[in-house]
Amino acid sequence: MMSLSLKRLPLWPFYLALLLLYPLLVYPEESLFRLTDISMGMQLTYIFIYAILALGLNVVVGYTGLLHLGIAAFFGIGAYITGILTVPAYPFQLGFLAALVLSTAGAAILGVLLGAPTLRLRGDYLAIVTLGFGEVTRFTLRNLEEITAGTRGLNPVPAPTLPAVLVGPLGWLGIQPDWSLDYRLFYYLALGLLLLVIVVLTNLERSRLGRAWVAIREDELAATCMGINAARVKLSAFALGCGLAGMAGCLYATTLTSTAGPDAFDFNRSMIMLCCVILGGLGSLRGTLLGVFLLIGFDNVAAPILDGLIQSAGIGASGNSLLTFSNWKLMIFGLALVLMMRFRPEGLLPSQQVAGELDPNQSPRLAAGGTRR
Repeated sequence: MMSLSLKRLPLWPFYLALLLLYPLLVYPEESLFRLTDISMGMQLTYIFIYAILALGLNVVVGYTGLLHLGIAAFFGIGAYITGILTVPAYPFQLGFLAALVLSTAGAAILGVLLGAPTLRLRGDYLAIVTLGFGEVTRFTLRNLEEITAGTRGLNPVPAPTLPAVLVGPLGWLGIQPDWSLDYRLFYYLALGLLLLVIVVLTNLERSRLGRAWVAIREDELAATCMGINAARVKLSAFALGCGLAGMAGCLYATTLTSTAGPDAFDFNRSMIMLCCVILGGLGSLRGTLLGVFLLIGFDNVAAPILDGLIQSAGIGASGNSLLTFSNWKLMIFGLALVLMMRFRPEGLLPSQQVAGELDPNQSPRLAAGGTRR
């Protein structure tokens, strides 16, 4: 009985405690991570930002079933709105909180403007429209040099202003109150916003709106016959998903101290986020987070570390590109996706509905073990 009760204990408090304590217990970072001059803490910060972006895409693709291939465009829109509102080259020079709100709202409004005339489209046609919007956005950001600085991007994006009441407690924890010297400030900012997004989406899943999203995904005609306004529900999903992408873009530009160039928000970025959602499980909040940690962690953390180990061992000293792990990572990633689609198409941590559709054998196990989110 004791072992059965322990198996049912949720693991998320352990993972949360680990993420909260890691910067305090491992600082400065040494040994393995220094082989490639990367900071594990900064890489985790970017993973948190991409997790917010992927959760926004999961609202549109996973919950509502709308294939969106232009989420990186709204990521870039959020970053550039932040740059325009904060960099010294413009007269606005707003604070981080105002830029965060306006970037989120601006991306959400543009999402509605894109979704309103196109939501009658379905499947591949909607995907093509969103893909085209993403490319149009990227080239627009590149060509409006007088506003966006073209390929150079807007910089420097200033760091947030640290409230005076936090300086003392941060000093007790050994955290320097300087954003440029201590990555842990950005780390906890990104983690805090990610936790806020998770709480909001968890409550939305159980709300009337969340159930309407799933109903539209399962059978739009039946949902409409039950009194659900399909257009309004889809627009709400577009607005929320694009708004979260804008929030992630604001956080990305602030952490990077630059908007980066327009090519940082290309189609490849959208596809990587879509792969994170599919890998973890469509419509699953936990699955999306797992997909981001596995995929982005593999690309940003595991690959550089393995390259550093190979170089330190002298294996790649000859300059042979075949002896560099980074040249193999895309092939390994592609092979993993092929195997996933073949043997576990519902993802690693799928939602109950998606698991039942893609793998009917999963339904009895999910019913016995409870609802999987």
